[in-house]
Amino acid sequence: MTQNLPPKRVVLVNGIPASGKSTLTHALSQHFGWPVLTLDSLKEPFMHAFAPVDRQRNRQLGCAAYQAIWNIVEQAPASQVWLIDAWFGFQPRTLLEQGLKQAGVEEVLELWLKIEPEVAVARYQARLSQRLPGHPGAEYLPELRQLAHQARPMALGAVYDVDACAQDHAAVIHWLQQQLTRIRYTSAHHQRSEELQDVVAPVSANR
Repeated sequence: MTQNLPPKRVVLVNGIPASGKSTLTHALSQHFGWPVLTLDSLKEPFMHAFAPVDRQRNRQLGCAAYQAIWNIVEQAPASQVWLIDAWFGFQPRTLLEQGLKQAGVEEVLELWLKIEPEVAVARYQARLSQRLPGHPGAEYLPELRQLAHQARPMALGAVYDVDACAQDHAAVIHWLQQQLTRIRYTSAHHQRSEELQDVVAPVSANR
């Protein structure tokens, strides 16, 4: 690695269903100009094509989409940072490690969406009518409640906790900027992120 070549990096936007991952991912993509990979965006065209899809097939498609994510990242240059929006806990941690290794990722930054169980359940229930057939329905709510009690970040690199109900996008951006500038890093959007250094108070990461 040369001084001017950054390590290959990904930002995992991780949290259980209905924790606000899409909102955070969109804000970060708009700010940094990074491309986004989401499990649902890769999976749902196939759900349309193979409808009707039951939960078992939904999971199979999710596993295939998960592998597709790492295939895409593998082909990207090291200078490209990817935002990856998924509930990573649906697969074993070892599969994430294998995917990252396959893709040549050298550094993982993780944003962990923290949410209370009842809030997650209420949010998911409110969105049931908007979900494609094949996604878990109301029968999933007790499982989601239990999942919210047990879920933890993957912790394969620096982790920053985000309050799912009061997302502080400026603080998240500042933390990411601090992580990215630990070595020399340049991009077309880096100057925009530098502007936040003067207005956002420093934050710390959970490691």
